[in-house]
Amino acid sequence: MITTLSGDTSRLLATVDFVKEQDTAALLPLLFPGLDGPELRTLVEHCRFSHAAQLVFPSGEAELGTMLTACGLVAALPPAPSVVVRERLAVRHRRRAGDLDVGILRPPVVGVDGARRTVEVFVLTVPPGSDLGVVAEAERERQHEAHVAFEVVAPDPLVLRGLCATFARYGATADGGGYNPHENGTVFYFGAAAEAKVGYRRVELYVPGDHRDVLSAHLDDHRARQPAETVLRLLTGAWTTQALAAFTELGVPDAMEGEGDGEDGRGIGVEELARKVGARPRNLATLLRYLAMLGVVAEGRDGFRLTGVGALLRAGGPGSMRALALMYGGPFYQSFAGLGHTVRTGQVAFEHHFGENHFDHFARDPELAELFDQSMAAGSAMFDPVPTHPVLTAAAEAPAGATVVDVAGGNGELLGRVLAAHPRLNGVLLERPHVVEAARRRLEDLGPRCAFLVGDFADVPAGGDVYVLSRVLHDWDDEQCREILRHCARAMPDHADLLVVERVLPADGAFSLATAWDLHMMCNVGGRERRADHYGRLFADAGLALVGQVPLPLDGSVLHVRKGGRSASV
Repeated sequence: MITTLSGDTSRLLATVDFVKEQDTAALLPLLFPGLDGPELRTLVEHCRFSHAAQLVFPSGEAELGTMLTACGLVAALPPAPSVVVRERLAVRHRRRAGDLDVGILRPPVVGVDGARRTVEVFVLTVPPGSDLGVVAEAERERQHEAHVAFEVVAPDPLVLRGLCATFARYGATADGGGYNPHENGTVFYFGAAAEAKVGYRRVELYVPGDHRDVLSAHLDDHRARQPAETVLRLLTGAWTTQALAAFTELGVPDAMEGEGDGEDGRGIGVEELARKVGARPRNLATLLRYLAMLGVVAEGRDGFRLTGVGALLRAGGPGSMRALALMYGGPFYQSFAGLGHTVRTGQVAFEHHFGENHFDHFARDPELAELFDQSMAAGSAMFDPVPTHPVLTAAAEAPAGATVVDVAGGNGELLGRVLAAHPRLNGVLLERPHVVEAARRRLEDLGPRCAFLVGDFADVPAGGDVYVLSRVLHDWDDEQCREILRHCARAMPDHADLLVVERVLPADGAFSLATAWDLHMMCNVGGRERRADHYGRLFADAGLALVGQVPLPLDGSVLHVRKGGRSASV
């Protein structure tokens, strides 16, 4: 008896045969005509043909099992979640991602050359009577998700960029991609060259690990050809801010500690998590699915768990950014609604909204003031290399010892790092009264090595060896900056150095966090970020000279400043 295979089964069987018959060296020139010689050898060296993919639409697990058996495929059911394809389908068909049950299977296949490969089976479950039938029909016709894939053998950002560039040179076009936290892998999709000699019109590069830094540029290329999608993604940025703030405010990251903890930990169910934080399970699940798309949490069969990104939103953890999430999702978020007012009138939006500047507003509210000081310390990764700056290393080696003066040093995060790294250094922290008390508590283990001085910029103490202004000048306009710098210059002995930690605007307009913070400072503080040459002019007006610049994490910089006429010797 002859059995007629369904359309999905026939397409899947054709995919199985294709995977068995092809190999890397033969397939690449078919996808990218003209590719040969050294570039072909380079691609063969760095990536290998790993699978071909097909999207199928069974009504449930039983029908899926029958389909796999008919194609000679063996795979453990149920499928694992497929984040990337689910999001692509949601965007393409204007559906909620949470309404699409999309899974992935990778049953093994042995090629005629003896190589072990897989058939990647994407599964969109379409229950009988479901309105997802229209999605299935459209996808069967267009074959958006059918593709061939190559796995990068030794993931390296430089190699990865080179592979993407070579694909583009031979006609490939960026076609999206994503990071799948369930398996810790990054996917790059390309449209095949127009002259490709195979039926598959899409190509995938699969890279083990998290390579979202390289992926970002790839996605920018893709979105440049889809301006409407780009605008929508940009417009919904505020939703991300509030999702992170709500996640943090509810205490979800802390409730997931132990359970739902870490990349390899077991998940925690939504019902249990909702009980812990006092939330509605259905609403919490919606929030968590959105955050899973962003890589803040990961969803598995046993519930949700925190990723490394999400762990940064816990209270008190190493490098915690909890306070930053609450500040940017709270007071600063409210004032940003007045950005247009600032651009139109020049009035600071924060002052327009709250009726006073942010320093006075926070000082009147002890809890808010503490949150602000914690948020300033939340970007402490920027400080990691500062203690090794040659100026501080040289000061620590001085026979008579040396003193570091941290002007407006906040809660002492940076000064504490410097003194911990150099036991022979002493420190002085100048700050407002309530902030000094917080710094005393933070740095009490340093004992007599650290002194605390209550005052403002006019009270910068004389006689220090190294002065530090960390993220201070960007709070003020040029004239106030000149005044602050003059106070420092008057206090500095001729041999002293000044280290200024700021985000410096790039001279060439390249992407930088400094450009984003420039907007933030204008809207919320009335300050600004500046280019290095701009800072150089401010220093010169105060009788100082910029003699060096060293990059820091998070797009920060250390500007090395001395009294005018002194050259760099370290």
